[in-house]
Amino acid sequence: MNSLVKSFRPVNAFPSFFDGFLNELDQAAAQHFTQQLPAVNVSQDEDGFKLELAAPGLKKEDFNIKVDGQTLSVSAEKKTEETEQKEKYTRKEFSYTNFSRSFRLPKSVDLDKIEASHENGILFLSLPKKEEAKPREPKLITVA
Repeated sequence: MNSLVKSFRPVNAFPSFFDGFLNELDQAAAQHFTQQLPAVNVSQDEDGFKLELAAPGLKKEDFNIKVDGQTLSVSAEKKTEETEQKEKYTRKEFSYTNFSRSFRLPKSVDLDKIEASHENGILFLSLPKKEEAKPREPKLITVA
């Protein structure tokens, strides 16, 4: 992240402690403004589609999954606050994680049968196909 303030900082104006502190603030700001989306694996077989979203640190309660028309939206939000009080100081840390992903579903997906599960930091979504969209065995038709 380029910053005019960072590039305008006078050289050797502060002791090295302040330079290190300001550099850490610049890095923290860059990480804060960079939204990271979870990696997604998509697979398909004759019965439907499978989605796997890597979401380490999130619990199943953190997810919000909805279908609106042919759009599947997966989002998550987690807020944490940690406070440590000692005799002469108080340390308070906040953490906020969120993401939102949307997927356009093919018309072959049976929207009423979508299922989700969560295990070991991975959100699994099963998107079964409608019966009429599944491949069928060839049928022999005899001529009358």
